[in-house]
Amino acid sequence: MRASLVVFLVALPLCAGIAVASGVPVELGFVTGIVGGILVGALPGSSLQVSGPAAGLTVLVADIVDSQGLRALGAVVLLAGLLQVGLGLARLGRWFRAVSTAVVQGMLAGIGLTLVLGQLYLLADREQEGGPIANLAGYPAALASLPADGAALTALAVGVGSLLVLRFWRFAPARLRVVPAPLAAVLLATAVSAGAGLDVDRVEVRAVLDVVTPLTPGTLDGLSPLAVLGAALTVALIASAESMFSATAIDRTHTGPRTDYDKELVAQGVGNGVCGVLGALPMTAVVVRSSANVSAGARTKASGVLHGVWLAVFALAAPALLGFVPMAALAAVLVQAGCKLVAGIPLRRLWSASRSEVAITVATIVAILALNLLEGVAIGLVLSLVKAAVQASSLRTRLHERDDEVHLEVSGSATFVRLPQLADTLASVPDDRPLTVHLTEPDKLDRACREAVDTFVEQRQARGNPVALRVPEPADRTS
Repeated sequence: MRASLVVFLVALPLCAGIAVASGVPVELGFVTGIVGGILVGALPGSSLQVSGPAAGLTVLVADIVDSQGLRALGAVVLLAGLLQVGLGLARLGRWFRAVSTAVVQGMLAGIGLTLVLGQLYLLADREQEGGPIANLAGYPAALASLPADGAALTALAVGVGSLLVLRFWRFAPARLRVVPAPLAAVLLATAVSAGAGLDVDRVEVRAVLDVVTPLTPGTLDGLSPLAVLGAALTVALIASAESMFSATAIDRTHTGPRTDYDKELVAQGVGNGVCGVLGALPMTAVVVRSSANVSAGARTKASGVLHGVWLAVFALAAPALLGFVPMAALAAVLVQAGCKLVAGIPLRRLWSASRSEVAITVATIVAILALNLLEGVAIGLVLSLVKAAVQASSLRTRLHERDDEVHLEVSGSATFVRLPQLADTLASVPDDRPLTVHLTEPDKLDRACREAVDTFVEQRQARGNPVALRVPEPADRTS
């Protein structure tokens, strides 16, 4: 019971803040939290993970809502859920753990930076300029106009105060720390702004049943099938990767049953399918709530399910209380969440272990900020594949020159990424003496490298220069 209440108190401000940052009614954040707790929490997969709306998807959801409208969100989330169920049934859940850590860390940091760059405007009750780069470029003008804007200064004071509570709440007396820092920040900001009668933007509240718009065939009219499919694929892949990495992290913190990745992926897909039908936000397993669940002493899935029940009770019985919450306080909660995503990258440790991993992480971050989440992750994945191909290649060339002939030995496991090195070696071979090329391990050369050698031999012979290609027989190569 205690663990479920702790998770509920952690989830309460996050459900509201993530919905606001995603550009959807705040009630839809609670719908996703309820489905993630009650439905996904009861399904087999992970014993102590807790699911709900995640900060890592806010940027993507906001882009979907902005470009295709709120009515497209349900279709995207439903299709993403079906894709996740299919991947889980195909037993591909564990393969999400094979995604390069550098790409995942770059993705999370890029999301975190995007979140921070946007939410800093909302700390002062101001509209964002646009994407991350536009937001960053707009800061000088926003700061210059701030002193003359009394309303913005008031909201900023509430937001900065909330950030200070979030930062220093861990130093509060133990009896107060039973209230999670995000909830404490929101409660204090609400009390101060209401008590002082501050003129700040507050959360707009409606009844949950008025906001939920179930998906119908008519909802899809006018939507681009390719756009919906592309967005759904992106949501499915990112949500799945985040959930699988969360499962790995949480399994390290307890001694209970380990996560069945395939079943957990199916559970996440079922949850997203239901959220899609209800037109709510997509969900993932959330590390913050899951960690709070474990830290509070949870031992079974009951705490996760009960936290969903408490969210349902609050959303149905007392949603009007949200109408007193300042938007700047929720922005502060999300700024902190974004900072945690960025701060979670151990750049110093990565630099000492592998500078190429740091390069991939930074490239992924920059691409996400400059382009968008999907293209940034795709660039990171391509770079990680190129790195893997380079590491898998071990081309070795030896050139032996004699007075009357030249011998070139080519060995090792060479892929296309070693082609420039091979081409430079071939170009450096003297053209004034007979040449013998020894391919000591021809089976380890990929097609691009083997064709480069064959073309070199053919062109040299066409010029009338003697050349012989020596390839060992299969029996010789296996002896």
